[in-house]
Amino acid sequence: MARCEVCGNDYGMSFEVHAQGAVHVFDCFACAIHRMAPICEHCRVQIIGQGVEVEGHWFCGAHCARAERGAVGIVDAV
Repeated sequence: MARCEVCGNDYGMSFEVHAQGAVHVFDCFACAIHRMAPICEHCRVQIIGQGVEVEGHWFCGAHCARAERGAVGIVDAV
């Protein structure tokens, strides 16, 4: 068993996420998302899906990228 780094639950089916040289332990996907999902730099929502990266900045979609950075030619995949 391992303790979730977000909620502290000691759960027999916890799992590890290896990212950028660090190991994280979570008891559920909700805690993993809470800790690891990037935050849109315009509207501050956690980016669960693809997101949009513009010059090293992360946004939830093209609208926020255009609104925050004036990004031209950015479109959401449909």
